[in-house]
Amino acid sequence: MDRKKITPVDIQTMKKEGKKISMLTAYDYPMALLEDRAGIEIILVGDSLGMTVLGYENTLPVTMDEMIHHTKAVTRGAKTALIIGDMPFMSYNTSERDAILNAGRFMKEAGTDAVKLEGGVSVKDIVRAIVKAGIPVMGHIGLTPQTISMLGGFKVQGKDAQAAQKIIDDALSLEDAGAFSVLLEAVPAPISKRVTERLKVPTIGIGAGVHCDGQVLVVHDMLGLFDRFTPKFAKKYVNLSELILKAFESYREEVLRGAFPTDQHSFHIDEKELSKVK
Repeated sequence: MDRKKITPVDIQTMKKEGKKISMLTAYDYPMALLEDRAGIEIILVGDSLGMTVLGYENTLPVTMDEMIHHTKAVTRGAKTALIIGDMPFMSYNTSERDAILNAGRFMKEAGTDAVKLEGGVSVKDIVRAIVKAGIPVMGHIGLTPQTISMLGGFKVQGKDAQAAQKIIDDALSLEDAGAFSVLLEAVPAPISKRVTERLKVPTIGIGAGVHCDGQVLVVHDMLGLFDRFTPKFAKKYVNLSELILKAFESYREEVLRGAFPTDQHSFHIDEKELSKVK
């Protein structure tokens, strides 16, 4: 039986009904297909693909064209999950017009259901403009990787009263601007609890404790496919890197000793026809 396509309104209803929300990143067709089959409610095509898939040092070099390319593959694979396109660095910071046009590209060219962008009070007018244009927006506050140099590295945010108050103010401003959900990254659990209780819209946590309305992980972290570093908050559910490496080594070893391909992996021709070949 086909499941109904999930919308931002459905996500908000889940919060009202006290149901937890699952969210994962995906960057290609096969991963999106599997996540959709597993019943994941939200799939984020994150600009984290810059590091996990494209090999950049951080997310800053990722372009809109790269995001659109990967997002198209994801939307071909996932038909039920709510699909969100991650607005890359400098695709929305320059002007409200640029933000609307680039958010529109995600919807028109890549077929997303919404977009996500980083920032709180500083981007509330941009969020409001995108929403006014008819495009749902998920906010992202706390640890915001696109401004990592200003934050002084990948550090937990909101550890003193002033910083914690800023996170709460940022969250409230995003809700006021029309964001349908807010992602909290690397925020102390008690602060996430307060934000979640004060917001009418759902919170999605990544390293933000159990009190958020939902959780998100980078799929390469939870599958053990990205070993440059693993955040403290990322639970590794399986170590696919080890399994894949063993498969590659086995394949090479069989090729070197002539054990692959075998007869069952080969095609044949009738002996009579073969005899006619000079």
